[in-house]
Amino acid sequence: MTSKTTDRIATIYFWSSGIIIIGILAWFLVRILGDGIPHLSWHFIFGKPEEIKAGGGVGPQLFNSFYVLFLSLVISIPIGLFSGIYLAIYAQKNWFTDLVRISVEALSSVPSIVFGLFGFLLFANLLGLKFSIIGGAATVALLNLPVMVRVTEEAIRTVPDSYWEASLALGSTKWQAIRKVLIPAALPNLITGITLIAGRALGESAILIYTAGLSVSRFFPDFNPLKMGETLSVHLWYIGAESLVPDAKEIAKGSAALLLIVVLIFNLLVSIPSRILQKRLSGGK
Repeated sequence: MTSKTTDRIATIYFWSSGIIIIGILAWFLVRILGDGIPHLSWHFIFGKPEEIKAGGGVGPQLFNSFYVLFLSLVISIPIGLFSGIYLAIYAQKNWFTDLVRISVEALSSVPSIVFGLFGFLLFANLLGLKFSIIGGAATVALLNLPVMVRVTEEAIRTVPDSYWEASLALGSTKWQAIRKVLIPAALPNLITGITLIAGRALGESAILIYTAGLSVSRFFPDFNPLKMGETLSVHLWYIGAESLVPDAKEIAKGSAALLLIVVLIFNLLVSIPSRILQKRLSGGK
């Protein structure tokens, strides 16, 4: 078999694989959005849920989704950012840093249900937070922390060494070089990592079932982090598994479509400024 024939076969294989994957994703999008969008309305998106009667909304669940997301990012981004910077810049090559990296890699592959049980034991029982928004957000932050650490370390390492050397040659300290040179240069990759963990937090359900609970506050919106906080993804599971409302299927379809739309819009709102920033930092190329 000649090299041209091999190259042609490989090209056909990769193109076919890409088309199949895109086709599957498009089918999922069309199916979920096609079934759910007709059930979306102003009352459904911002109204309160019903336990027995038909016609309930998902407003508190949608609010809780963003509230949990915000609190989890507040916890995970600073810790993950500084941990990644430490591993990329300050950490020496020894058994301890190797152990830390292996631990981070291992934690990033742990199933979310395990984090949910751990969060239930730690935050709900040991710390006495019971089912609460802050307990759910802290557990989601633990889930996303290994990913944030790895993304930060890799983003810092992708910055050319000449940036670092030039900054130090001009008399800046290590912290000044990190704050004014490395982080701005690595910002597009950092934003991509934050987008990944944010989308994961919005769609997480297993963790929040055990930590944030299956109920919402009587007040809407309720900013008390110690209240129970069922999110949209958890509500979607609850509606499909245990709900008594007669229009459970319609609510589930609408919730699935709304959750998908929220994740897509959030990714676009973050990725577009990231692309613009990356073009500016690369001189418009």
